[in-house]
Amino acid sequence: MEDTAGTSVFLNTLTPKFYVALTGTSSLISGLILIFEWWYFRKYGTSFIEQVSVSHLRPLLGGVESSSTTGLFTSVNGEAEPRPSVSECKVWRNPLNLFRGAEYNRYTWVTGKEPLTYYDMNLSAQDHQTFFTGDTPQLRPEDAVMQKAWRERNPQARIRAAYQAIEMNHECAAAYVLLAEEEATTITEAERLFKKALSIAGKDINLLVYIKRRLAMCARKLGRIKEAVKMMRDLMKEFPLLGMLNIHENLLEALLELQAYADVQAVLAKYDDISLPKSATICYTSALLKARAVSDKFSPEAASRRGLSTAEMNAVEAIHRAVEFNPHVPKYLLEMKSLILPPEHILKRGDSEAVAYAFFHLQHWKRAEGALNLLHCTWEGTFRIIPYPLEKGHLFYPYPGCTETADRELLPSFHEVSVYPKKELPFFILFTAGLCSFTAMLAMLTHQFPELMGVFAKAFFSTLFAPLGFFADKMESFMPSSFWHQLTQI
Repeated sequence: MEDTAGTSVFLNTLTPKFYVALTGTSSLISGLILIFEWWYFRKYGTSFIEQVSVSHLRPLLGGVESSSTTGLFTSVNGEAEPRPSVSECKVWRNPLNLFRGAEYNRYTWVTGKEPLTYYDMNLSAQDHQTFFTGDTPQLRPEDAVMQKAWRERNPQARIRAAYQAIEMNHECAAAYVLLAEEEATTITEAERLFKKALSIAGKDINLLVYIKRRLAMCARKLGRIKEAVKMMRDLMKEFPLLGMLNIHENLLEALLELQAYADVQAVLAKYDDISLPKSATICYTSALLKARAVSDKFSPEAASRRGLSTAEMNAVEAIHRAVEFNPHVPKYLLEMKSLILPPEHILKRGDSEAVAYAFFHLQHWKRAEGALNLLHCTWEGTFRIIPYPLEKGHLFYPYPGCTETADRELLPSFHEVSVYPKKELPFFILFTAGLCSFTAMLAMLTHQFPELMGVFAKAFFSTLFAPLGFFADKMESFMPSSFWHQLTQI
C-alpha cells in the first residue's frame, strides 16, 4: 500500500513540462534511429538492428551462428535446404568489357566519377596475372615487373611499370597489352599497340587469344564489323576449347549489328544448349529473334480479343524464359532505369550482367520494330509463373540469394543496385517510424493541451500500476507480516 501511495504522490508532483520534455526527447531519439536505419538499409540492404541482433545476440542466447558461410531456408516439403553463400556466386569476366584508357577514363574526365570499383579492378589484376604469367615455369625479370604492375592500384604506376618492363625487354608483349588497355586514349591507338603486342607475342596461347580478341573488339568499335566477325570466327575455330571466354557473345553482338539474323540463329543453336551455362546474352538474344518475327504486327488489344498465335506464344515464352534467368534486364531495355558503363566483371543473373547486356544490346532491340513494345506488355507476366517461395525455379535453378551483395561490390556506389525479389522494409524501420510518429504526436498534444494531457498521463500510469498494487495487496494478505520484515532484513 505504501508503494502504491508513493507512486501516486510521485505522479501528482510531475508537471506538464516534464511530459512535454519526455515525449519530445523520445520522438527525437526514435527519429534519429529511424534516419540511421533507413540510411543503413539503403546502403547495405539490411537492418542494422536486425543484423546486430542476429550476429551478436543470437549466439549469446544459444541460437544459430550467423557467421557460417551457408544459411538454411525451408523447402516446400518442410526440410531445410542449403542456401548459396556469397562465395558460391561465381563472378565472370565481362566478354564485352570496355578499354580503360579510351573509354572508362573518358567517362571519369567528363563526370568526375569512377565507373569501376576497386573490387572489380582487383579481380582484373588477378585475371591478368594468371592469364599472362601463371604458366611460366621461371619468371623473367620483365615478367616479375609486370606481375607487380598488374597489382598496382594507381594507373600511372601501372603504366610506368610497363615502360620499365619494355626497357628490360623490348619484346615484352604483356607490357604493350597494359599500355593498350590503360594509356591509349583512343581505340585507334589501342589497336596499334595491340598489333605491336601480337607481332612479338610468340607462341604464348593466352597472350594470342587475349590480343586477337581485343583486336576484333577494336575493329567492331571502329566500324569494321565484317572484319571483326571474321576475326572472332577464326579465333573460335583456332581455339575451340576456350569456350569459357565466351567469345561467342562478342560474335552475337557483332552479327546483330550486321542484322545477320540467320547467322545469329546458327550461333544460338550451338550455344543455347541445356548442357552449357546460360547468360543474359543467350536468353535475351533468343527472345529478340522470336519477338522480331511477330512484334511489328503485335497489338495487345487484338491479342486479348483473338488470343495469341503460335508464333506470338513462342515469343512470349522466350521473353518469360529470359526474364526468369535475369529479371533486371527489362527495366534497362525499357529505359525505366538509367544505364551506366558496364563493369569489367559480371555476376550471371545479377544487376551487373543486366547493365552489361543492356549497354550493348539496347540498340538492337530498338532496331527491331515493336520488340520493346512486346517486351513491355509481357515481361511482368513472368513473375506469375515463377513458383513462390523462390526456393523453387521454373525453367532454371532458383534465383540465387547472394547476387545483391556481389553486385554492390562490382557496381559503383552512385548506381542504385536492382534487387530481386524486391525487399520489403525491415520490421525495425517500420517499428521506429511508428514509434517516432506516435511520440511526436504525443509531444505536440502535450505542448498544446498540457493540463488535459497531464490528467490523461496520470490516469494512464495509475491504470498501468493498478494491477501491481492489487497483486501486492494480495501477497501481503497471504504472507505474514513477519515474513516481509525478515525479507527486508535480508
